Amino acid sequence: MSFMTRALKLGALAAALLAFAGLAQAATLRVTIAEYSAKTGPFFNEVARAFEKDNPDTKVQIEVVPWDVLRQKLDTDIAAGANADLAIIGTRWLIDFVKAGIVEPLDGTIPAEVTGRFIEPFLRPSNMDGKLYGLPVAASARALYYNTEILGKAGVDGPPKTWDDLVADAKKVKALGGDAIGFGLQGKEIETDVYFYYAMWSYGGEIVQNGKSGLGSDAALKAATLYKGLIDQGLTQQGVTAYNREDVQNLFKKGRVAMMISAPFLASQIKTEAPNLKYAIAPVPAGTVSASYGVTDSIILSKNSKAKAEAAKFLEFAFRPEWRKKFNLNEGFLPVLKSVAEMPEFKDNADLKAFTQVLPNARFAPVIPGWEEIAEKTGAALQSIYLGKGEPKPVLTDTATSIDTILGAK
Repeated sequence: MSFMTRALKLGALAAALLAFAGLAQAATLRVTIAEYSAKTGPFFNEVARAFEKDNPDTKVQIEVVPWDVLRQKLDTDIAAGANADLAIIGTRWLIDFVKAGIVEPLDGTIPAEVTGRFIEPFLRPSNMDGKLYGLPVAASARALYYNTEILGKAGVDGPPKTWDDLVADAKKVKALGGDAIGFGLQGKEIETDVYFYYAMWSYGGEIVQNGKSGLGSDAALKAATLYKGLIDQGLTQQGVTAYNREDVQNLFKKGRVAMMISAPFLASQIKTEAPNLKYAIAPVPAGTVSASYGVTDSIILSKNSKAKAEAAKFLEFAFRPEWRKKFNLNEGFLPVLKSVAEMPEFKDNADLKAFTQVLPNARFAPVIPGWEEIAEKTGAALQSIYLGKGEPKPVLTDTATSIDTILGAK
């Protein structure tokens, strides 16, 4: 073997060993993703592969978790010290995680150039004690979807402006006979309590009033009486407590529900899954006031992450306008970046305009410790009322007393 041949082989071997060593030393970044739709996993995996191409020294592992088990999954992983470096959470959970010392502040980690990309109000829910603990991944409000074809057959020529209008319209839908449902009502799993707050807020109520639960208020009683009356009169789907948010949305997409309340992402799903459905979007019916629900989900950095520098680079990459445009078009959320909001696909979108118009009346879940326990107790109380296991007033009063204990009210 010639000297030159031997040298070339040794050089190739050295290069291979260096490449192997580089792979062995490559950082691994784990990211837990909340599943919004069938498009969520493929999208974030596409982002991860593109990031790896630009950053070959980092391997990104994407783990997609359904929303209905996300909090349980996060809590289990955190307790075992096996949590991901980055995770999407409901912003309403953030205060619990911050108080537990689980979340790393992003100040100083994320450059001001990146945080400056965001529509400022969407950053507020993740700001606590002057520190930024998360970046808004998704933002939405809630509005009334209505099937124009069903309502037209029932002799109704527009959306209900008040709850009294909605009840009257639902009765006309029921009078049509067949399998048409006047009002789709959620009765189980995540946001069962929120579906109730729509009406409670519209009657002037609050989730927490003067440090105490608002479930004992007249507004809460009016809302519970309204929903129970809709159920008892057969103006909702049968077996309300067997239906989560997705179940009710599926009924709407099948053209069976005349009216329901949901978020912008339903419009996106309709375009893909039920393109011939005739529908429109209007504000949530008013009681004494108009009200909607504003929501953000945030991505957080774990305090125990061993890949904080890589996480910061990934966040900068994932929140570039081109990626956010694709995410919002896929999922149907409101843009969180200023530049994306100005793109024609969003600025000229009639469905999204219906939601941006209700933002001035949007309420957010209170940023308080123990929020998930409060939401669960509220949901359980509502299920009891919907099933006829208890009358609205005593059930709400007892639940309010229990929640006051969580709030530390005196």
